[in-house]
Parts: sequence; structure tokens; C-alpha cells
Amino acid sequence: MNTPATTTTATKATPTLADRIDQNVFNAIYSRALVYNTCWEDPAVDRIALNLTSDDTLLVITSAGCNVLDYALTGPRRIHAVDANPRQNALLELKLAGIRRLDHADFFAVFGHGYHPEFRDLYRDALRAELSPSALAFWDRRAAWFGNPNGSFYFHGLSGIVARLFQTYLKARPRLAASVRELFETRTLDDQRHVYDTRVQPLIWTPSVNWTLSRQLTMSMLGVPHPQRKEVQAQHAHGVAGFVRESIEYVFRQLPLSTNYFWSVYVRGRYSEQCCPEYLKPENFAALKAGLVDRIELHTSTVTDFLRGGEEPISRFVLLDHMDWMSSYYPEALEEEWLAILSRATANARVIFRSAHAAPTYLDRIELGATRARLRDHLEFHPELARELSLYDRVHTYAGFHIADVRA
Repeated sequence: MNTPATTTTATKATPTLADRIDQNVFNAIYSRALVYNTCWEDPAVDRIALNLTSDDTLLVITSAGCNVLDYALTGPRRIHAVDANPRQNALLELKLAGIRRLDHADFFAVFGHGYHPEFRDLYRDALRAELSPSALAFWDRRAAWFGNPNGSFYFHGLSGIVARLFQTYLKARPRLAASVRELFETRTLDDQRHVYDTRVQPLIWTPSVNWTLSRQLTMSMLGVPHPQRKEVQAQHAHGVAGFVRESIEYVFRQLPLSTNYFWSVYVRGRYSEQCCPEYLKPENFAALKAGLVDRIELHTSTVTDFLRGGEEPISRFVLLDHMDWMSSYYPEALEEEWLAILSRATANARVIFRSAHAAPTYLDRIELGATRARLRDHLEFHPELARELSLYDRVHTYAGFHIADVRA
């Protein structure tokens, strides 16, 4: 294992008053809510980048737990799902309980459709006994999220509220709503491009939509803190709205929507049997129930605290995008996290993470160890592989996808 001895201090940004207000709003929202009701990173891309085997032990930031379950299907030795937000782990706990205690039809109704007419009974009779006290406290008050015949679980949580507002917007614009429905019903890429170019694109990018996308409140509800928003603004001539438009147009014009469950669930409020995460498919659900689900362990903790609390070597790390905001306001904590990662990493460990920036500067600022070696001296990056895989990313909302191996 690589074990740097000490840490040095990276340059800390000086926030403006507006920055501090935005950060306080984000913190207030994040500390009280389920932010992500589904994962917003493409695990098909991750699987290729990670090259998982039965010998691997993973650390994965939990988020909504969808990708934890996806990686489990490859049969690794163990997955540690780590998240500082207990509500995110509560969601994964509920999914684990459902896999263990429900049949596939009921499970798909709950997490595929986001609605089960008898969810309260299922929850009381089958699921509650599987939950930790903190998860019980969360779901006892929110069972109704899955029981509304006119709604969906995927319209709850912060990201779900944004989806619900978009649904309301579409109801007020029936021509656009019909065009979006037609777009998601196309079956060829040529038809998809035609519908987007002729029916959706002329209607959707209004000044009000651009203004809404540029607000920090909107970004905070989608789990994007203001340091990430500022990174996007610095890279794109048309700001956040321009970046979002560019991302959406790539997805809708270059990648088939028939398998893009990320965008379709927020438009439809539900998955279909043909367009859904892997863990919802019958054969994969059966494999998880047969034992793969038992390889997942949950930890409500920061990444650093989890790593400091054990000794088991970790061979794969899935760190999502949290380093963007840590680098801006908690650089010392980010350095501590990397020290902890390197102390637990196997010699062949691979790390993947995403960023709002294609080339985040914090990777060059962090120094570790008594020799003040740069973080990059401990890692071997694979930018060509990352760029190639990014072309197939069905979400496509991150400017940077990064793959690195820990040097032996």
C-alpha cells in the first residue's frame, strides 16, 4: 500500500458574500433532505472503467444506491457503500430490504413504477424489520411517497421536486409535452434526431428555462453546489444553461433514448421494463436475492472516517463528484481524504471520479507526504480511456470523467 505520512495545505478559496449565501442554502437543503432519488452516473461506463473481478473490494459513495446494486451484479468480494447523508443510505437500505423480502413484481412496482397501491402494507409487514433505526425514522414518515396513484417516488426528494416542476411546466405547454413524449417513443437515432430538431428544440429553450437553469437554487436542488456551478460558468460561454443545453442535445441527438433510463425516468416519472437500471430486471433481481446483495455493507460516514476506521484493502474507489466542492472550501479535508484513500488502496487500485471541470486544478495543487509529493505522483491517469468512455455516457452532465490507478 502507498502510505504518505503527512499532509500539506492547498490554497483555500476566499468566498464572496454571494458564495457564502449560496453555500449556506446548499448546506441547509442537503442536511435535511434526500437529494438523489436515483443515481446520475452511468454504471455501464463505470463497469468498463473499473474492470471489476471477483477479487475486488469497492468503496462507493452511495448516492441513491442504484449503481452500488449494479456493481454488485459483477460479483465483487465486497462493496462498502459510504455516504455522509443518512437519507441516501436509508434509500439503499429500503432497496436491500425489498430485494430480500419482496418478489420481483412488487419490487418493480415500488422502485420501477415508483408506486405500489399496497406499499404501506408491504412496508409494515415485510420491509420495516430489515431497516436500521435511522432508516426506520426516515421511512416511517415517508411511506406515502410510494403510495400515490397520481404521483411517483421519483417526484420526491430534491431532484424529484425539480422533475415534478418540469412536469407542471409541460402541462402548461401541451405542444412541447407532446413533442417530448414523441421523442421518448422513437426507436431509431435518425427519428430521434428529427423529432428533437424539428419539434423539441424550437420549443424548449425559452428565456424562462435558461433563467431557471442558471439559478443556484435549482442547482442546489439537483445536488450541485455553487463551486461546481462556477466551474461550469468558467468553461462555457453561455454559462450553466448553455452547458445543460449542450449536454442534452448530445444525449438526444447522439445516443439512443430507448435505453436511456436516466433521462426518461424524470420525464415519465417511472421506469419501464425495457428501459430501467440493471437491478430492476428480473434475472438480475434474482441474482441479487440469491446472495449478491449480502456483499454490500452500508456506512453512514465521510469517506475519510470510514477509511480510517478499518484496515481491509480497497481495490476500487467510486468517488462521484464530491471533490469539486471539497477542493473549494475544505482543501485540508480533501488532502486528508486522499491520504486515507492511499493508505487503504491496494497496489493495483483504481479510482474513478467525475468533475464539473475537464481538468480540475485541485489535482495539481494537492501535495502529500513528508516529501510534499504531488497527488499526481501517486496516481497514473488514463485520459484517453476516460475520453473514449465519456462519448457513451448516457447522462453526459459532467465535463470531466477521470480514471486513475494508484502507483505501486
